[in-house]
Amino acid sequence: MCPGNLLEICLIGFLIASRVDYCNSVLYGLSSQVIRRLQMVLNAAARLVVSVGRYEHITPALRDVLHWLPVPQRTQSKIAISAFDCVCEHCPAYFNNVCIPVAGISGRANMFGRTPRHACPFDKNTAWPKKYPCCSPSRLEHASAHLRSSSISRGQFRAGLKTHLFTQAYGHL
Repeated sequence: MCPGNLLEICLIGFLIASRVDYCNSVLYGLSSQVIRRLQMVLNAAARLVVSVGRYEHITPALRDVLHWLPVPQRTQSKIAISAFDCVCEHCPAYFNNVCIPVAGISGRANMFGRTPRHACPFDKNTAWPKKYPCCSPSRLEHASAHLRSSSISRGQFRAGLKTHLFTQAYGHL
């Protein structure tokens, strides 16, 4: 992607992108002003990597060259992947009770019919942010049907989710 003499610039750009992604699941539900500031940081990193001028549009470079998602979709992706790991029981032990099947909750087993749904139990003594349990199952519920299948791998889920979010962010490709 980057010429050899620009390796340092590419490295700097990707380090900035990784810092934007670090713990970005806590960004879910924040004001658009905070998200816009982070998007400006990501745009500046993209400009550095692909050598786009300050007054040129950066969206084509983000979409066509770097294949980077905007900050809101990056956040949704991270939350959905965490929820997928919880549903498939491939998550760390401290996430075991974050996302459980509705069928396992008494009185809710037939609430949604045949569609497999997941919920997060509410515990007022938990240290989890209140918004994370509310949004993680919804990230899986809004994904397309093949992404909700329990037979797909984590890699297939990530690739399909990125395609879904990429289309959501940039329109039909």
